[in-house]
Amino acid sequence: MDPPVVQDQDATTAWDGPAFVARWGMGQADLQTLLGALWPRRAGLPQAQGIRVAVDAHNAITALCNWQQDRAGAPALVLVHGLEGNAQTPAMQGLARRALDAGMHAVRMNMRNCGGTDALSTSLYHSGLSGDVDVLVRALLRDCGVKRVGVVGYSMGGNMVLKLAGEWGARPPAGVLGVAAVCPAVDLGLCADLLHLPRNRAYEMYFLAGLVRRYWRKQQQHPDLYGTQLPPWPESLRQWDDQVTAPHSGFSGVDDYYARASARPVLENITVPTLVLHAQDDPFVQLSGTTHAALNGQPHITLVEPPHGGHCGFLGDGAGGAAMWAESTAVAFLQRLAVAS
Repeated sequence: MDPPVVQDQDATTAWDGPAFVARWGMGQADLQTLLGALWPRRAGLPQAQGIRVAVDAHNAITALCNWQQDRAGAPALVLVHGLEGNAQTPAMQGLARRALDAGMHAVRMNMRNCGGTDALSTSLYHSGLSGDVDVLVRALLRDCGVKRVGVVGYSMGGNMVLKLAGEWGARPPAGVLGVAAVCPAVDLGLCADLLHLPRNRAYEMYFLAGLVRRYWRKQQQHPDLYGTQLPPWPESLRQWDDQVTAPHSGFSGVDDYYARASARPVLENITVPTLVLHAQDDPFVQLSGTTHAALNGQPHITLVEPPHGGHCGFLGDGAGGAAMWAESTAVAFLQRLAVAS
């Protein structure tokens, strides 16, 4: 069955690429999720240039950049990973390889404290830091000789790039081509509750273990800000966000954090061409009815929802682009925008 595609869009925004067909024997959601995260991409990337961009006086982010020879002529893709990921995850490397093969620069962003960058920030990272992606996009356009930029985000990174596009509204930076989001965690509260279901507890515990280790490193670096005692081991991601993420990030509590860090309230403001890829069987990132209506009713957004694919898996049946469907589809969407620009 072909995935639904929004029809009432201009030719630049709408996407009518190949439908996703799961690899034989790998249609189950958890298989797609786990194997998609671990599957080797054989990216064979050349040595990347690392850049550091200051967000403010106390925080900086880094990115790994693979440049084409024509710095001004080639567009750049900013690639944003998910919760407890980094610029070296298989999906980010796979995206970078596809971007390079498509004639684009590949810029793999590390969120704050990720990819071994704990010493560059005093703050924790969280789902609402869309401004960090904005700082990197503007730095590329201002300081790196790049003239056109597209942005791709996975999971938590998908929420961040959609939130950023909504915050740009009708005034995105000159040179922004568009945005692609894969399994974006737009409904943060819903996703946290799904993670706590018995079937998803292994995923939740994996994320919590990483967050606790990251917090412990922050305590070692900044005991004046984070104290010396770890909070009680959290029973859920929601509890962690209430006891740690929210108070250390300027939110009044978990509900305030989920409301303000989510892209959902600003989806209607998006004006750049946007592609959202989401598997209907994603175990823990689902879209509420309200969010579905907002995405389907937005003329600048194409929502593509295959029945299968798990969470950011999309291991396809075939070679080339079909094998890693989300990566190839996101890059192809932005490549088409670059050609049309």
